[in-house]
Amino acid sequence: MGYEHILYDVKDRIATVTLNRPDKLNAWTNTMGHEVRQAMAEAGRDEAVRVIVLTGAGRGFCAGADMGLLSDISATRGVAAGDVAARATAADSGQGEFRGTYAYFPTIAKPIIGALNGATAGLGLVVALYCDLRYAADTAVFTTAFSRRGLIAEHGVSWMLPQLVGLPNALDLLLSARKLDAAEALRIGLVNRVLPHAELLAGVRAYAQELAELVSPRSMGVIKRQLWEAQFQTLSQATAVANDEMVKSFGTADFKEGVAHFLEKRAPRFTGR
Repeated sequence: MGYEHILYDVKDRIATVTLNRPDKLNAWTNTMGHEVRQAMAEAGRDEAVRVIVLTGAGRGFCAGADMGLLSDISATRGVAAGDVAARATAADSGQGEFRGTYAYFPTIAKPIIGALNGATAGLGLVVALYCDLRYAADTAVFTTAFSRRGLIAEHGVSWMLPQLVGLPNALDLLLSARKLDAAEALRIGLVNRVLPHAELLAGVRAYAQELAELVSPRSMGVIKRQLWEAQFQTLSQATAVANDEMVKSFGTADFKEGVAHFLEKRAPRFTGR
């Protein structure tokens, strides 16, 4: 499948989705949004893929919504925004809480790692938040941006951001739209790890390779779903789901292989079944 605003590559069981408008700091367009969704679905279906990496070409991850789109919305006094929202709502498909325009990432049954190589702002930050894990270059800069554009906390960021950084930090970042560097992003829990810019993709791929080679893909899919859905469950509900999934796992080939490779002291050969 050919893409206009992204690159898609599969190697060593890792699918890499690269936002590819480097001259615009990968500013987000409707085309890019559709293509990222198609690529994520493709990676989700592909049995050769076990981990997905999302990154940006050039100096930035994603500088937010393309200013041309914002200018159109401003010029039409919001009519264009209404059209965009209507199309997005019509296109939304997901499970339970994960039906928002960008909230489908949790429905992809494979880990999605954001490799945040530079500026991550506005809508770009929203997309990064929906990744399961976030690695950042030490040169990356983050901002919510919305309040400085006369906008609000968009696309579920009012729920997502406090989950990661806590309510006080979320209020600070959303109200002020100030910039923060990678060190502060790590300190408050916005990202999982910070690496030197030149080592970012290699570091992300090394972690992804470990998941692809040493971990049951079936286990990863179930655990990812458990953790995301648990955000909307009570402890007793989450425990009931875990008990049911535990029984199911006992009958799988991956469980048998998990025991066998440990006892035989060899590398695992998981199949996802």
